Amino acid sequence: MFKKILVANRGEIAVRAFRAAYETGAQTVAVYPYEDRNSVHRLKADEAYEISADGSPVRAYLSVEEMIRVAKLSGADAIYPGYGFLSENPELARAAKANGITFVGPAPEVLELAGDKVNAKAAAIRAGVPVLASTQSSDDTKVLIPQAEKIGYPLFVKAVAGGGGRGMRKVENAAELSDALEAAMREAGSAFGDPRVFLEQAVIRPRHIEVQILADTYGNIIHLHERDCSIQRRNQKVVEIAPAPLLDDTLRQQLFRDAVAFAKEIGYQNAGTVEFLIDTVGPNKGKHVFIEMNPRIQVEHTVTEEVTDVDLVQSQLRIAAGESLADLGLTQESIKPHGFALQCRITTEDPAAGFRPDTGMITTYRSPGGAGIRLDGGTVTTGAEVSPHFDSMLVKLITRGRDFESAVNRARRALAEFRIRGVATNIKFLQAVLADETFATGDLSTHFIDERPELMLGKASQDRGTKVVQWLAEVTVNKPFGERGDKADPSQKLPAISIDTPTPKGSKQLLTELGPEGFAKWLRSEPKVRVTDTTFRDAHQSLLATRVRGKDLIAAGPYVARMTPELLSVEAWGGATYDVALRFLGEDPWERLAALRAAVPNICIQMLLRGRNTVGYTPYPEEVTRAFVVQAAKTGVDIFRIFDALNDVSQMEPAIRAVRELTGSVAEVGITYTANLLDPNETLYTLDYYLDLAQQMVDAGAHILAIKDMAGLLRPQAARILVTALRERFSLPVHLHTHDTAGGQLATLIAAIEAGVDAVDVASAPMAGTTSQPSASALVAALANTEHDTGMNLDSVTDLEPYWEAVRKVYAPFESGLPGPTGRVYRHEIPGGQLSNLRQQAIALGLGDRFELIEKMYEEANRIMGRPPKVTPSSKVVGDLALHLVAVGADPKDFEANPQNYDIPDSVVGFMAGELGDLPGGWPEPFRSKVLAGRNPDISIKPISADDAEKLSSSDDALVQATLNRLLFPAPTKEFERLRNQYGSLDNVATVDYLYGLQVEEEHVVELSKGLQLFLSLEAIGESDSKGFRSVMAKLNGQLRPVTVRDYSIAASSSSAEKADSSNPGHAAAPFTGVVTPKVAVGDVVVIGQPIATIEAMKMEANIQAAVGGKVVRLGVSGPTPVEGGDLIAVIE
Repeated sequence: MFKKILVANRGEIAVRAFRAAYETGAQTVAVYPYEDRNSVHRLKADEAYEISADGSPVRAYLSVEEMIRVAKLSGADAIYPGYGFLSENPELARAAKANGITFVGPAPEVLELAGDKVNAKAAAIRAGVPVLASTQSSDDTKVLIPQAEKIGYPLFVKAVAGGGGRGMRKVENAAELSDALEAAMREAGSAFGDPRVFLEQAVIRPRHIEVQILADTYGNIIHLHERDCSIQRRNQKVVEIAPAPLLDDTLRQQLFRDAVAFAKEIGYQNAGTVEFLIDTVGPNKGKHVFIEMNPRIQVEHTVTEEVTDVDLVQSQLRIAAGESLADLGLTQESIKPHGFALQCRITTEDPAAGFRPDTGMITTYRSPGGAGIRLDGGTVTTGAEVSPHFDSMLVKLITRGRDFESAVNRARRALAEFRIRGVATNIKFLQAVLADETFATGDLSTHFIDERPELMLGKASQDRGTKVVQWLAEVTVNKPFGERGDKADPSQKLPAISIDTPTPKGSKQLLTELGPEGFAKWLRSEPKVRVTDTTFRDAHQSLLATRVRGKDLIAAGPYVARMTPELLSVEAWGGATYDVALRFLGEDPWERLAALRAAVPNICIQMLLRGRNTVGYTPYPEEVTRAFVVQAAKTGVDIFRIFDALNDVSQMEPAIRAVRELTGSVAEVGITYTANLLDPNETLYTLDYYLDLAQQMVDAGAHILAIKDMAGLLRPQAARILVTALRERFSLPVHLHTHDTAGGQLATLIAAIEAGVDAVDVASAPMAGTTSQPSASALVAALANTEHDTGMNLDSVTDLEPYWEAVRKVYAPFESGLPGPTGRVYRHEIPGGQLSNLRQQAIALGLGDRFELIEKMYEEANRIMGRPPKVTPSSKVVGDLALHLVAVGADPKDFEANPQNYDIPDSVVGFMAGELGDLPGGWPEPFRSKVLAGRNPDISIKPISADDAEKLSSSDDALVQATLNRLLFPAPTKEFERLRNQYGSLDNVATVDYLYGLQVEEEHVVELSKGLQLFLSLEAIGESDSKGFRSVMAKLNGQLRPVTVRDYSIAASSSSAEKADSSNPGHAAAPFTGVVTPKVAVGDVVVIGQPIATIEAMKMEANIQAAVGGKVVRLGVSGPTPVEGGDLIAVIE
């Protein structure tokens, strides 16, 4: 036996050879280029030597000179080639022999004959084995193209050397032939060092069956039965099975005879495989033809080993050392397969991206085990880097069972056990293949995958753990919201009551029982004033920029439901919460609403609906409004507070109709209050104005009338007058909403209550005051033991306050409320929520220290624009103009007189054109005419497409909701989808972790779903590299999980390649990491679909095509250039 064996290969097959060599007692030698120095195979050998060739790691493995040099240097007496690279190269066999080193494989002459598919076909004919029509080989397209017509289409272009599907292309017609030949030749030259190809007749729907041959040097040849390799993609094997299921035994025996006859014809020695195609359709159904012999070990040799108990690699070594088949104890009669074995190749090819090979670091690797499981790998460990230079295979999964079904079931189980993170894999695709009903029957062909495009659509691994770690690591490094400090999880402050008890009946059950009209009558007749809790929406919108996450709201829900069931409603949805959830929080607002409904099943959930704007900022077609209302009601909304920014009832009517006609919910229609009806000089917003407005609302179908005092301008006496008049004139209940900006609105609430108001809005005390609503506990205490007692327990109300106080502390970075009340609101009339947000806008624009000037300019902008009612979105337009006047240093009087001399915000132009409707007091002239002079803004309501209309009428609620998200907020929805794709759902991450990241020596728990928890901890943060990236080492469920994070506080010191603009079709981008060679030059004119470059990665080649026609104005690469996915290749205009 050999003393020392050099393995002229890498990865899995090298490791497999080392194991076999160890069992024979031989020492082992590995080779590796510099780029492959961290490969597992180097560590498995007794000795390892670096090799190189022309600066290419692949060429290093193809260098005969380097292999002989290392063999002599190390004292190896044998070279084992494995498969791929030099395994079929006769020059290595000759060089080894010339240097007194044994080549483990056939003689050079046999390698030349068997490896040359054309010569092999001639030998098959001599042996009486049926073959396909083919041509002679050549590396000249001009020689091959004329011969194609003699064979007919479809046909295959095949590399003379090598295998594994590389250098092979299927050609359907003559137009495809030239490009296919060029691509196959380049790929063959790169992979095997021999660019020659030939043309061969294609079988229509074949099975691919191969027979394993083992031959010694004494003329003895046996077969080890067959394997089915029909499951292929792009002529590369995906799943292999031994023995072949559903194969006629007569045909099986004929395959054995033909395989042995061919091996004898060429004088074969060592292990090899004779491959056949069997047609499954047409006149040749059941007939077989020889296609080639692989004079080497095959990737799929493992399944034969499992069913025959013959170690093929060790047999190769022992035969090369001079042993006979008899010495190995092998005779044809002794080879009796038992059971079935199945192999799946786990690769980094991403089915969702056209099977492009992925690269990067493997951050997690967990493998399956148990009975009937074998894993052959050599490149996959946690922390291993997947290189673009080599084959994409990570590990081979081999399962065995007593029958085909049990082998398949084991493979399914094993695939489910794999956890590979950091790079994309084909595991989900393999699971889809094995789950296919036809596959389970064994009815297979090489077209199996092509006939089932749905296999490519297998749901990708969610990889939720890594995504959560990535988010937390990025927050930990960059600290976008500052340090955590002493902030703690607010849930620790929740009241100590059981939430497992049934919830008491509340307003929700009353609405279900009475219906909306009956509910309104009950509310009107109730002697007690009813209370709405706004803490879940308007309070945090006004104080914390709407940033409170659904998690923290939902956590409080069960307590509110049990401790304050007397509430009329919980205002929890709509308004800015919808926009902000999508834009900033990565939350689906519909999921939040559904969760709130489940958490508070007994109290009506109320939302803010901006008329036909729904929750958007501009009007939408009525079918959008109706679809939105239906979905909101189905998901959990019981009371729709409907309003219009300009008090235009015609804009509210579509929403009112939708609520009344399509749901069992309540239409509460809001009067937006502004100015001061007590002022004798007020001529526009008078009591008569409000009463006339209320009459229109009643006529439109309101169930409840609401007073929306958005700036806190409603004085106590004005409230008394307005409520009294509304109740005298109309039989509907009245609901009052105000903001406590000036600090006196508790008095306004009490005055309204004394006047008979039926319901009022308040917020939990820690989330109340200033720009929010008055305090709930203050109201309950003020009315306790009086004729207006709310019936609510003061202790229950106050017991919830520590939780909300802790919540507010956690969200301190978003504090945008006032430090205290301000009476200036009576002058500038800025709504509560906007007053908070306007401060943040001013700070962002560098105007934070001039806020009093902004307040003054808001007052002036309000006057210039005709004193509109100010509530989103009209208030935003006034705010835009105020900020603009400050930013440009304009004199408001000059701006009003000469707006044509200034840039004017688009929102102001649209407003003056009537985008939001007509002003109650008419348009300010001549200001309006001057603004619109020379402009023709399109303020029409854009119809939705037929496709979107169909989606909105779908019975699939999720589809309708997703469509509404996109129609109402296209940009925020894109951001939501980006966040979800990049980080997954972060809804269950504790807010202190979500905002402030991980703490050293602290375990963080994320409950992904009921009974499924992640345990996370921070181990270390590495130094920044030249591009500003840090490695963060975390632990996930006790296992190290490294992630890479960009530190935005550091300027990158090294340049990166220019990235293509994905939104510009004229930017051609690299689809994945690899080496790109341009095929065009600057100035060339290209057409759509024309190949402009080739990209090679992992020994596979693909074209990069022009997405648009035009002239190439710039190239991002010159000559063969290493690139990353997304790098700019060319600019076409």
